[in-house]
Amino acid sequence: MKKYLISIFVIVLSVFLFGCAGKPAGGVNEKTGEESTGPVVSDYFPIMQNVRLTYEGTGNEYASYIVTVDYTAEGKVQQRIDNGGTVTARVLSLEGGKLVRKLSRGEAYYRENLLDKTDASEEVLLMEPIETGTSWTLSDGSVRKINDVSADVTTPSGNYKAVEVTTEGQNGSTADYYVKDIGFIKSVFTSEGSQVTSSLGKIEENISTVQKVRFFYPNINDNKLYYRDQDVSFKTNEDTKDILASVYRQVVNNAQVISENTKINSLYLGDDNIVNIDFNDAFQTEMNAGSGYESMILTCIANTFGWYYNSDKVILTVQNKPYESGHIAFKEGEFIKTDFDNAVEIK
Repeated sequence: MKKYLISIFVIVLSVFLFGCAGKPAGGVNEKTGEESTGPVVSDYFPIMQNVRLTYEGTGNEYASYIVTVDYTAEGKVQQRIDNGGTVTARVLSLEGGKLVRKLSRGEAYYRENLLDKTDASEEVLLMEPIETGTSWTLSDGSVRKINDVSADVTTPSGNYKAVEVTTEGQNGSTADYYVKDIGFIKSVFTSEGSQVTSSLGKIEENISTVQKVRFFYPNINDNKLYYRDQDVSFKTNEDTKDILASVYRQVVNNAQVISENTKINSLYLGDDNIVNIDFNDAFQTEMNAGSGYESMILTCIANTFGWYYNSDKVILTVQNKPYESGHIAFKEGEFIKTDFDNAVEIK
């Protein structure tokens, strides 16, 4: 139980920041909008794309993790954190002279743009002025403060002078370290004499996020569904629906599920855990299938995107209207159930 509590506490409190060398000192103060020659929050949170950060941990099996970047916008970043046990999507934002965690969503194995979403995990991670003594209180009553602006910190990636931010909570204390032009480099969580650390091991640039996606294909000859697992690469800010559609247009096992002109207009997981996918008109007009084969195609789509989002229900629409053909018609809100039974892997 003790290890479990430590694991959860570290996951909640750890911040995953990154950057690149060569950024000039100072910048625009996020709070006042004025130029500043002193340190501002953005100095310690340089947003980058297409990077992979590896953190090495001690004291807990989940203290080691890998961070990649799914999406960025002005002053915002959505990170993907994989600690070997789960994948967490985390949105961080620079606003009002503060670095704010806006969202933290566990079990986020799919890739979806969440930059404009918030949740109950929202809290301030770092704030101006960047000087010893700056402090603030979190919603749970914990006190977070800048304890040092030039702390000596050792990590596998090197030795640094860092800003030390400490958090005193009911279950223990955490020290997080940020380095100018690099970002978050280390976290140390201490509770009841035990200590869990996560330290920056390396930064790799020009890196894609690779996901293994299971695509399903129909075979009308034996009336079976077949599937193939395929590694799909995403660069930061590439649209998931466009990348998945481009892969799914390929002819596999003598079957093509969506045509060359078919596009996915929208793709997302609803709050009810139902996948919503909307196609353009070409999905219907270029299908050219009898009722049996058409039904198999729809099941393949439900299986593919249901598998990707870990959902057993998929609502399929065309130009935002329920799917309807000469053979099959859905009502508003009606979903297709996934069916993985007896599916055969393509060798």
